Formats: sequence, structure tokens, C-alpha cells
Amino acid sequence: MSVKPTVLFVCVHNAGRSQMAAGYLEALSGGQIEVRSAGSQPKDQINPVAVQAMAEEGIDIAGNTPKVLTVQAVQESDVVITMGCGDACPIYPGKRYEDWQLDDPAGQGIESVRIIRDDIRGRVENLIAELVPAGERA
Repeated sequence: MSVKPTVLFVCVHNAGRSQMAAGYLEALSGGQIEVRSAGSQPKDQINPVAVQAMAEEGIDIAGNTPKVLTVQAVQESDVVITMGCGDACPIYPGKRYEDWQLDDPAGQGIESVRIIRDDIRGRVENLIAELVPAGERA
């Protein structure tokens, strides 16, 4: 049994994209991946449209709160996925980094946010396939 990989999702506000991605990864990985999310300039609450879009998928992210990105969070993660935070995201050697180019759901209506959500889901499913070998899945 290997140690669970840890994935950190980072966006500027930790209120939309990174929260949706974390919600999917928690729900779809069956507890086999440690999930974290943070923002370089976190908002005081999660985007309510993102909450609504995830609720349509049966995933409740309403109780989450945006967290500030810390050096420690990056150091403790195996995979760091950034979403449009550019230079604000610290880079450490030995980590796997991906930058997901996603529209920011802030200020957008539910139709637009659903498209972003579905894009995130596909990316999260691919990530799980890479991190959890098929034979080890729950």
C-alpha cells in the first residue's frame, strides 16, 4: 500500500476553480488522494455559483472556506495544479506542476460556470487515472 499522493489546487481567490477541482477530486478518488486547495489572495467566501454548479453534480462544497496559500502546503504536496495565478504560485524543485488554463467563474452565470465545471471534471478524471493505478482503485 503506497502513501496517498497529495494534490494541491491553487488559484488566486480559492473561491471557484480550485474549490470545484478539489470537490471533484475528493468525490471521485474515493479517498485515495489527499486533496488541498488554496489561493494567493483568498476571498472571504466561495463563489455561490460554483457551489450551485457542484450541487447539480451531487457534490457539496458550500461548507469549504477559501484558504491562503502557504509555503508549507506546497512543500507537503506531490502535485501542484495552478489555475491562472501565474507568478503568485511558488515553485519548488521535485514537485509535479501543471497549469490548467480555465476561465475564471467569478461574476459569470450558471451556464458559463457549468462549462468550466465540466472541463474541470474531465481534467480531474485524467489526474486520478495518472495518480491511482487502475488495480489500486477502490
